[in-house]
Amino acid sequence: MVDISKQSKFTFDKYTKNITFGLFFFPTNAIMRTNDIVKIICENNESELMVEWGTPLSEIIQMLSLHNRYPFLAAYVNNAIKELDYKVCEPVSIRFIDITHFEGTRVYQRTLFITLHKAVHDLFPDRKFRIIHSVSKGFYCEIEGVEEISQTVIDEIKQRMTELIEQDIPIVRRKVRVEEARKIYEKLGFQDKIALIETRPRLYATIYSLADIVGYFYGALAPSTGYIHLFDLRRYYNGMYIAVPKRTAPDELENMVPQDKMFDIFKEYTAWVEVMGVSNIGSLNTKILAGDTSELIKIAEAFHEKKLANIADAIADANMTRGARMVLISGPSSSGKTTFAKRLGIQLRILGLNPVLISLDDYFVEREQTPRDENGELDYETIEALDLQTFNDHLETLFQGGSVDVPRYDFITGKRQWHEHPLRLDERSVLVVEGIHALNPRLTERINDSYKYKIYISAFTSISMDNLSRIPTTDNRLIRRIVRDSKTRGCDAVSTLKRWASVRAGEDKHIFPYQENADVMFNSSLFYEIPVLKQFVEPLLYLVPNTVPEYGEARRLLKFLDNFIGIAPDEIPPTSLLREFIGGSSFKY
Repeated sequence: MVDISKQSKFTFDKYTKNITFGLFFFPTNAIMRTNDIVKIICENNESELMVEWGTPLSEIIQMLSLHNRYPFLAAYVNNAIKELDYKVCEPVSIRFIDITHFEGTRVYQRTLFITLHKAVHDLFPDRKFRIIHSVSKGFYCEIEGVEEISQTVIDEIKQRMTELIEQDIPIVRRKVRVEEARKIYEKLGFQDKIALIETRPRLYATIYSLADIVGYFYGALAPSTGYIHLFDLRRYYNGMYIAVPKRTAPDELENMVPQDKMFDIFKEYTAWVEVMGVSNIGSLNTKILAGDTSELIKIAEAFHEKKLANIADAIADANMTRGARMVLISGPSSSGKTTFAKRLGIQLRILGLNPVLISLDDYFVEREQTPRDENGELDYETIEALDLQTFNDHLETLFQGGSVDVPRYDFITGKRQWHEHPLRLDERSVLVVEGIHALNPRLTERINDSYKYKIYISAFTSISMDNLSRIPTTDNRLIRRIVRDSKTRGCDAVSTLKRWASVRAGEDKHIFPYQENADVMFNSSLFYEIPVLKQFVEPLLYLVPNTVPEYGEARRLLKFLDNFIGIAPDEIPPTSLLREFIGGSSFKY
C-alpha cells in the first residue's frame, strides 16, 4: 500500500510534457480533460444530448435543431449568462434566450450599440461618440463637436449601420493583458475606458472587436452584426435617438413618446456630473482614491437640498396663486418617495405651511381582496389594489373641513388598522400624498386639478460606465430595493429578484404613462450611492445559489458592482435619501 500523503512532490518533464506526482503518472491532457464526451440538458425542449468536449453553444443549437421565431442571442449555462461562442467542457443545463427575454434584450441593445459606434467611427473617425442616457424606451446619443446633428448625417449613419448588418461582421471576444488593452484604448482615444481599468486594476481585460473598433460593453454580445433585425435613428434635440424593438413584440419598434421633462432632468444632471468631474465610473473611482469622498457626499446632498427647497418654493407659490393644497408624489419602486416627502415637508414648514403626509400604501385593500396578476400572484402594482372609494371619500371630507380616521396597512397580516387620532386640515395645511399611483388621474378624480401640485421622482442615474455604456436606472433602483427588502421586510435577494420583473411590468403599465403629467421632476439618485450600496448588497447577492434562475441576474449585478471602489457610509447625513435603504435615518417610517 502506497501512502499517498507522503508523496507530495511532483515533477514536470519538459520533453514529454507529462506530470509525475509521487509514484503516479498523469498525462497533461488527462488533467486538462477527463472525458471527451459531456452531457448537456437543454431546457428549451427538455432534451438531453451528448456532445464533444469544447463544443460551442452555437453548434449545440444546430445539433438540437432548435427552431425559434427570433434568433437565439445568448444562453444561460447553469443559470449563468454565456455568449454563443462559449465552449461546453462539463455537464451543464442550458437555456437559450432571444430578444423576448430581459437579458436577451440587453444583448441585442449592446450589439446595436457597438454597430452604431462602428458606423459613426467610419463616418467621423476624429469625433467621440456618446450614448448619454435612455429616453422613451430608446437612447439619446451625441457626437462630440457636432452641435446639432442634421437629418442628412443621421441618414448617412443609418445607411452605414444597415450595410454593417447586411455584411454580418463577426464580433470577436478575447482576453488580453491590461497593458495591451490600454494601448488599444489610447490609440482610439478612449480615455473613459482607460480611467476604469486604471482604477480597478486587473491582470487581464476582456475586449470586443468589430473590424477596427474595439471596446467593452459590460455584458454579453451577439456573435455578429447580422443578429440585429430592427432599429431606427431619428433627430432628437441636439443629437439623435436610437429606437429599439419592443421586448414583448420584437417586430415592432418602441413607441417614441415625448418626455421633455424627463429629458431636461437627465440633461441637467449629466451636465452637473461632468462639471463635478464624475461623469463615469473611472472618474468617480479616481476621486475616491484621491480622498475626495467627504466632499463628494457633501456636494451631492447639498444639491438635493437645493432642489427640494426650489420645489417647496414652487408649491408655496401655487398655494398662493391657485389654491394648491395637495402635493402628489409618484415614482417607481425604490425611488425614495417616502424620504423625499418627509424632507419636502421640512422645507414647506420653513415657508409657513403645515404639511400633512399620507402614504397610499395605507389604503391597500385587505389581502384577501387584493387583485392577482396573470400568474396568480398578488398584484400590489395595480391601482385596483387601493381602496379608491375610501380614499376619495377621505379627500372630500378633509377639503370640506371635516376629519377622517386614516388607515394603517399592516404588510405582515395584510389587514388595515385605524389611527386613534383623526386627521384634520387647517388653513395652512398642505396634504402630501405619496405612492406609485399618485399621478394617475383616477386616484383623485373627485378633486379639482387646481388643488393639485404633481411631482414625479425617480433615480435617473447620471454617471455612466463609459461613453458607450450607460448605467440603467432600473439597476440603481433594483440594488436599492434588494438592500431595503433585506433590512426592513425580511426578504432575501432571491425573493426580490424573482419579483422584479412583475414590478417593472407594473411600472410600465401604471406609473410611466403618467410621469409627464408632473409639474416638476426630481432626480433622487446620488452619484456616490452605488459605491456605498456595494458593501450592503454584495453579501446578499453572493447568497443567491446557482440552482435558481435568479442566479444569472445576481451574478450580473456582482460583476457590475466590481467596477466600483467602495465608500463607507459614515459621513452620509441621517436625513439623506440613501438612509431609507441602508438604515440609520433620523426619519420614522
